[in-house]
Amino acid sequence: MANIFNLHVGFLRDGLSLFFVSTILLISLPSATYSLGYLKGHYSKGKIIYNWVLFVLFIISMLLVVTVNNALVFLICWESMSLISYFLVIFDEKSEKSISAGTVYVVMTHIGTAFIIAAFLILYNHAGSFDFNVLRINADTLSAGARNLVFLFLLIGFGTKAGIVPLHIWLPLAHPQAPSHISSLMSGVMIKTAIYGIIRFVICILGVSSLWWGNLILVLAAISCIVGVICALMEHDLKKLLAYHSVENIGIILLGLGVSMIFLKLNLPVLAVFSLAAGLYHLINHAIFKGLLFLCAGSVYKATGTRDIEKLGGLIKKMPYTSAAFLVGAVAISALPPLNGFVSEWLTFQAFFQGALSTTAGMKVFLSLSAAALALTSGLAAACFVKAFGVTFLAMPRSAKAREAVEVSFSMKVSMCFLGILTFVFGLGCVIIFKNLVVVSKNVLGLETLNVNFSLNNFILITANNSTVSLPAVALVLVLCVIATAILLFVLAGARKARQYDTWDCGYYNLGARNEYSATAFSKPFRVAFSFFLLPYRKTEKIRESFYHVKTFKYETFTTPIFRKYIYAPLLGGIFGLARFMRRLQPGSIHLYISYIFITIIALIVFMKKF
Repeated sequence: MANIFNLHVGFLRDGLSLFFVSTILLISLPSATYSLGYLKGHYSKGKIIYNWVLFVLFIISMLLVVTVNNALVFLICWESMSLISYFLVIFDEKSEKSISAGTVYVVMTHIGTAFIIAAFLILYNHAGSFDFNVLRINADTLSAGARNLVFLFLLIGFGTKAGIVPLHIWLPLAHPQAPSHISSLMSGVMIKTAIYGIIRFVICILGVSSLWWGNLILVLAAISCIVGVICALMEHDLKKLLAYHSVENIGIILLGLGVSMIFLKLNLPVLAVFSLAAGLYHLINHAIFKGLLFLCAGSVYKATGTRDIEKLGGLIKKMPYTSAAFLVGAVAISALPPLNGFVSEWLTFQAFFQGALSTTAGMKVFLSLSAAALALTSGLAAACFVKAFGVTFLAMPRSAKAREAVEVSFSMKVSMCFLGILTFVFGLGCVIIFKNLVVVSKNVLGLETLNVNFSLNNFILITANNSTVSLPAVALVLVLCVIATAILLFVLAGARKARQYDTWDCGYYNLGARNEYSATAFSKPFRVAFSFFLLPYRKTEKIRESFYHVKTFKYETFTTPIFRKYIYAPLLGGIFGLARFMRRLQPGSIHLYISYIFITIIALIVFMKKF
């Protein structure tokens, strides 16, 4: 078998593989520590051991995916990673939602794998080997049509795992159902292996041969950004909200990757390196703050038994460590300085702005629209996490479990603290990190000899257009502003005697948690603004004691899942319809089967006479 497939297996040690290995290990360590407290008391000893076996195998499979140098072995590791993650999604096998989510996930991931296999078979048929180096050398001689077909197959295959819209339908179902430390791994690093696949096989092996490749990725990335954040704004399930933000942030990563491919084809190597480095920076930043947020969501669920933020509230007093960690993650994912999310999004903006200045009219408009999509995404993400943090942790508790919540165990707190610190490290230390990512990008793009200096003096990041930003300086200014405000408030009001009054209640009395501003109310303006996409509808129910007196009034609002309703439901309907038709062709009648054989023989005789 080894001779048939020219199977020479080794391990890659280039910058790209080492970058992804570092990212996987960086998130795996706190996730493993977190699980010590998260699983305790929730599951039996046997179940915990089962989780640890799957957990270790999951990490090993991801590490193999990003290091093996043979496409056939890559497929085996890829499939192993997918199957292990499926068993982790259905870890709570008694939950109907877990089984349903796992089914959708395993179907979608195998559809994606089928496209990857098709792409690899085309490359193997041409090269006669699965070795990466042989594939890369022979890919240059592929015809234009074959290269385009391989690119589309790879994009669909890896795009399904990454959660690119409209292939994202599995992601908001599967991530919430897995245990939270697994959700942090799936969202933080597993879906990034698909980004690795696109970079490795499209850029490094296949080579960017057409401008429309980068354009297509850029369009899909912009759509994923906007769709992901809009759907997240409508969600009240904390983990599902975070899952939709994974779709959004995969889009941001692909913005950097797509525009890098465009610059590479337009012979703008410096901007190509800069853009890819920005995309890789956001990849590791997203792994950090999304891993942190999923661990925080798990802590909330562990303490309250619910992920519905409408049933939470007031947790900042009950769970101060978790609240602080979630706030740090929310600031980071909202791209606010001086945390890491700001840096990578700012760099991506710089790439678009420089590209608009360096290209022709049509491309200027295209890149400007992409930058506008990123700006809209950033604003909506900030709004979403105002809702998520405010409704979950502030105000008064909305349920008995929220009132009785207590802070989580030490192992869970230290894991969240570790990732929270990393959001500062990867923000304030951006120049050192970006310098290394530039080296990785040059290696990926085959531009090792390119003289690129984005400068790294005194922790000031200088981009290609000499725009500068110093995150330590920004952090210092923010700290000084907070101190100055505190001093000012103390001087103006500190000497006065404090007096307490009841909050004005608009003439009502006995205000409680039900009178608070809810997540549904917060998201209504966005639901109205994006009604053309969300297609909202509502249900009302009144129970009357008499004609004039309404005893209870129930109001529910919903949004239409357009991808499921208009894409996947018709597709599944067609598949089931075909299955029903085929069942009629096979009713179990021996006479009917004999007639099939007879008709086939007659058709073959007629065919042979003609030829």
